[in-house]
Amino acid sequence: MKILVVGDVVGRSGRETLKLFLFKNKMQYDFIIVNGENAANGFGLTPEIADEMLSYGCDVLTSGNHIWDKREIYDYLDNSSRVLKPLNYPVNTPGKGCTILEDKKKHKIAVISLQGRVFMSPIDCPFTRVKEKIDEIRKITKYIIIDFHGEATSEKIAMGWYLDGYISLLYGTHTHVQTADNKILPEGTGYISDVGMTGSDNGIIGMSVESVLPKFLSVLPQKFQLAEGNLRINAIEVEISEETGECTSIKRLNKSFTEVELS
Repeated sequence: MKILVVGDVVGRSGRETLKLFLFKNKMQYDFIIVNGENAANGFGLTPEIADEMLSYGCDVLTSGNHIWDKREIYDYLDNSSRVLKPLNYPVNTPGKGCTILEDKKKHKIAVISLQGRVFMSPIDCPFTRVKEKIDEIRKITKYIIIDFHGEATSEKIAMGWYLDGYISLLYGTHTHVQTADNKILPEGTGYISDVGMTGSDNGIIGMSVESVLPKFLSVLPQKFQLAEGNLRINAIEVEISEETGECTSIKRLNKSFTEVELS
């Protein structure tokens, strides 16, 4: 089976880039996963935007710490099996951290959204929580994919080794910069530290230079604004063995679009 995973979609420009790419290419994939936590003006996700992105052909939207930025998404998370919160938030927070859905060929695919703790909020241990969930899921399906939303590359690499042989794919999100360490670990789990970002590449991880740079120079709070132009999609294309559930190929996708192409 062929899976597409798209890195953090930032704002309207990111959504439009995703829409165009999927309009032209979605039929070649059996299952599509997109991180949508920054899709609403760069911070958070609304029900309307979630429905919009799912209508493009996305099967699941994963998330991270910014999923809580728009309160109107809370009830939606409780009622959706296609938009996920990180699994290791406290159990009383809205939403689900895992879902099992069918791909085009009727294979059951489990998707888990997970968040790291290094330089992040002090939430439940991702290692403990995810291992418990995987033990449950493996009774249902061998196709298991995890979005690990984290700041520290070391924590993501540790999780990759910890789960090697238990899942099909572990990929990182959150830093908005695509890493070049895509590989298949010894026991058959596909891995990359960060898929990257979908949106404008003209700024600082999706935000304009003019709104972000002053914070580094003054250390004072700043209101960030979305960057514009030089649109780009970062993603990975992954092939998983239907027989074993192991990853057989993981390739980076880094493709730019002009604004003329999006009009």
